Amino acid sequence: MPVIVLEARDFTSPLFLVRTLEVLFCCTALSLVASLEHEELNHLADHNTFKIFCMFTWCFFFTLTLLIHILSIIQFHSLIPISWKNLTMTVAVLGALMSLSTSVVFPWIIMDHKNISPRPVAAAAASCLTTLAYIAESFVLSTQAQEQRGYMGSMPGVLKILQLWGGCQMIPLLVEVFILADRVHWWQLWASGVSCGFCVFLSAVTLVVILGDFARRCLLPFDRFLAGFSLIGVLLYMLATVICFTKILQLRGHGPSAPTKNMELVIMETVVSSITLLAYTVDLAFSIKQLCDRSHV
Repeated sequence: MPVIVLEARDFTSPLFLVRTLEVLFCCTALSLVASLEHEELNHLADHNTFKIFCMFTWCFFFTLTLLIHILSIIQFHSLIPISWKNLTMTVAVLGALMSLSTSVVFPWIIMDHKNISPRPVAAAAASCLTTLAYIAESFVLSTQAQEQRGYMGSMPGVLKILQLWGGCQMIPLLVEVFILADRVHWWQLWASGVSCGFCVFLSAVTLVVILGDFARRCLLPFDRFLAGFSLIGVLLYMLATVICFTKILQLRGHGPSAPTKNMELVIMETVVSSITLLAYTVDLAFSIKQLCDRSHV
């Protein structure tokens, strides 16, 4: 099969431009942090988990976006056994959410020190520009017809991406809380970790089924599977959210002696858990409505 390359006018299309900016900004942020000297890295040693999270996010989306960009240019994506429209929308929305997280987390960890060098600040600015580029791509893809953006471009699809984002955010937060856990009970960390880990696994399975167009091969009807998964997610994140509020009450009970870092981490964990719980609840409502509509047909 001959390789087909885009025409000249396609290289000035909004989609081509925003993907080029995504690759450029991701590479800039990744390179700036990777080139930090030993003294500058010591400033980030207190939050090594978040540094690894930011580096992984930039590296992962740089690689994935570059691959999508190349396949779009040579028009080779039709030979890949993946739903291309769902893949591009998923990467755009998830990239926007994950880049937004790094744009909040990375400035937070570098502002924790008095002496701030220029390169971390430039990396934080590049991360913010990456977020804007992914938001622009999401907007461009959302303006396409429903057939072109696929299931992940619909509201239930975006909610599932938001659920996956919430699980990905909870992992480094729980690890950091565990490292600094001198006033948090181990069973709280264990329950939150199991709940979030199980939901991330189910989100990944759902994403694989949608991207691979395996819905018709499922043993159970796919809409019932999604409804059951949403119900499990609501229950588990209700547990995680209650545990988060319990941690806040425990830390507040210690008064001024409670570490500030612990309180900030637990508040961040509570916010992410509440947003994810809201996403699962709305998704469950969509699933129930869809099941009821089909039962009346």
